[in-house]
Amino acid sequence: MLQPEKTKYRKQQKGRIRGLASRGCNLAFGDYGLQAIGHGWVSARQIEAGRMAMTHATKRGGKLWVRIFPDKPLTKKPTETRMGRGKGAPEMWVACVQRGKMLFEIKGVDRETAIHSLRLASHKMPVKTVIVERGVTREAR
Repeated sequence: MLQPEKTKYRKQQKGRIRGLASRGCNLAFGDYGLQAIGHGWVSARQIEAGRMAMTHATKRGGKLWVRIFPDKPLTKKPTETRMGRGKGAPEMWVACVQRGKMLFEIKGVDRETAIHSLRLASHKMPVKTVIVERGVTREAR
C-alpha cells in the first residue's frame, strides 16, 4: 500500500475538498488519462486496485503513471467505544481529489487497450471520472 514514509504530524483534520484542481489536471506523461470530474477521497487500497486492474488489462505492456498519492491519514475510533477520550488512531491513508485532477496516465499501448484498462480502473474509483486523450478536447468527443 502507498503511504508516506514519515509525516510531521500523526493526525490531520478532515478539511473540505472544494473547487477545481489547478495543478495535475492535464496530460503530462501519457497519451491517455483518467480524469476526475467529481471530488472526494481515494484510499490507498482503491489506488492500488486501479493500478493492478490496469497492469493486468495491458498485460504489463506500455508505461503507467499514478498521478495521485495518499498523504492524508484518516483516523477511526474502535467500535463500541464511548464518545470522548480524544481522537482515534490513524486507520488508513487517502488522497484528496479535486474536480479535474488526473488520476492515471498510460502510454505505449494501442487506443482500445488503453481505454479498456482505464475503464476498468474507473470502476475501482469512488469519484466520477472521464477518459481523456492527448489532442482531443472533451467537447469534441
